[in-house]
Amino acid sequence: MISNTEITLRLVMAAILGSVIGFERERLSWAAGLRTHMLVAVGSALVMLVSAFGFADVLGQNAVVLDPSRMAAQVVSGIGFLGAGSILLRGEVVRGLTTAASLWSVAGIGLAVGGGMYTAAVTATVLILIILAGVKPLERRFIVAKQERRIGLLVERGSVSVDSIHETLGVGSARVRQFVAQQSEEDPALDDVSLALSRVSVVQHEAICRRLEAMKGVRKLRQ
Repeated sequence: MISNTEITLRLVMAAILGSVIGFERERLSWAAGLRTHMLVAVGSALVMLVSAFGFADVLGQNAVVLDPSRMAAQVVSGIGFLGAGSILLRGEVVRGLTTAASLWSVAGIGLAVGGGMYTAAVTATVLILIILAGVKPLERRFIVAKQERRIGLLVERGSVSVDSIHETLGVGSARVRQFVAQQSEEDPALDDVSLALSRVSVVQHEAICRRLEAMKGVRKLRQ
């Protein structure tokens, strides 16, 4: 059995490591932020401590066999309900998967601290921070940027609006991140409409173009 001081230090360390990752999520105003990540880390560490040392007084009795890993295993599966609560579906866009994954990872950090694996817990915290804060700018620059597409429409004056675009594209309208309409320089009776689409594959882009071309009042589509 470990000392009370060691138990306290493990719980405090779990809270600190969880707060480091939670702060990164809080900075981006996600639902699961600082306090949530701290609670998950401390709770996981506490479960690990109870699983490893909470039944020491009954282990010496006959016919008593305990598996310390069983309670820890339930944390890994049970944390899923928190992750599911942080995932949102907006149209065709799923948001919150990264936060759900960070919660699951923080649970692992808490279990590692509770088990006394300090090096593994600190290393995992550093790696998770690098993934969350360091990889995101690279993802935006090299991946998301390639999935952004622009479409130009030459339409009759006032025939196309944001509402009509949403009605035409349905759930696909969630991918429209910018809508700009201005008077055409070619013909004052027409409008130039510019659309910016995010996270659109080639197939999705072609389907959206076909729907837009079929809209009432659209004279020409430019890609």
